[in-house]
Amino acid sequence: MKKIEKFFKKLLLLGLLLFIKKRTHNKDLPTINKDSKILFIRLNRIGDALVSTPLIDLVKKKIGSKIYVLADRKNYFVFRNNPNIDEIIVFPKGIKAFNYVKKFIKKNDINVLVDLHDDVSTTVSIITAISDCNYKFGLTKSNYQLYTHTINRIDSSKNHVIDRILELSKLFGFNYSKDEIKIGYYPKEENIFFAKEFINKTFSKKRFLLGVNISAGSDARFWGVESFQKLLTELSKYPVDVLLFADSKDFDKANLIAEKYLIYPVTKDFDKFAAGILEIDMLFSPDTSAIHIVSIKRIPVFGLYVKYKTDDMIWSPYNTDFNCIITEESNLSNVSFEEVKKKFIPFLEKHLNAKRNSEL
Repeated sequence: MKKIEKFFKKLLLLGLLLFIKKRTHNKDLPTINKDSKILFIRLNRIGDALVSTPLIDLVKKKIGSKIYVLADRKNYFVFRNNPNIDEIIVFPKGIKAFNYVKKFIKKNDINVLVDLHDDVSTTVSIITAISDCNYKFGLTKSNYQLYTHTINRIDSSKNHVIDRILELSKLFGFNYSKDEIKIGYYPKEENIFFAKEFINKTFSKKRFLLGVNISAGSDARFWGVESFQKLLTELSKYPVDVLLFADSKDFDKANLIAEKYLIYPVTKDFDKFAAGILEIDMLFSPDTSAIHIVSIKRIPVFGLYVKYKTDDMIWSPYNTDFNCIITEESNLSNVSFEEVKKKFIPFLEKHLNAKRNSEL
């Protein structure tokens, strides 16, 4: 059924591209002000939503427009507590969803549509083509004819995904400094309280707290029970407390890696997970969502990355100290513990010494 739906979506997009009038691009930039109503579109996964938030927050702070976000069932909760977003619309699945979005745009008099996707999305392309907006912004891609204004998509092999998305700020006509760029994620107060209370009860001494996240969006990025066990054994030699983070699907694996009391409560609530991640001193993780979250507080990160059949720059954290292991194979199974230890332990010792010196 999904294959048939994808086929019809691509067929519909092809038809729209064949018959749509060629637009005049980038001649005169429109004036976007506090009275403008802007719909940002970002579907797909959690990480995709997180890297889109710096632009959304900057537009709100610099211009003050009313901001709507069209999100996915898999990522809408990333935007949910953001004070810079006025309303979130969750894209309903199925062909009828396109008409739903079109009617929403008309009913709310949205005059600017912004495609935040770094690559071409068939779904977003169809929404862009059929929606009645004065202005349609996007990065210059193969579907450029759908937009009224585009900005060049800078080289993905040399530029961070956040910087590529922030190129769209040029269409809004404002400048920003690097210090203003940060992931816009805002955990609920009750989840912040929960995380602090759990950590204070679990670790009586105030030592360096290392968060080890074992879960990622795909099983290809699971490093293996034995590798994580070796990591925790090595860490026992240092004045470090280790808090293990895991998705509910990896709960059994987590129990094989660490004692139950050292595992942060496994939950499907991303907000509770994120609140816990923000309380640590350093993160070790194969998952980019967790990596982007800790960058909010500039918490140092050591990452494990699968860079398979792509030249794109890895989705590293933004504005925080970072080191990593990258494999160009399809999974992490051949990344040895010794290889990770050689790079990770000096990184850990650097930050342990920095914290020790700051407390003197």
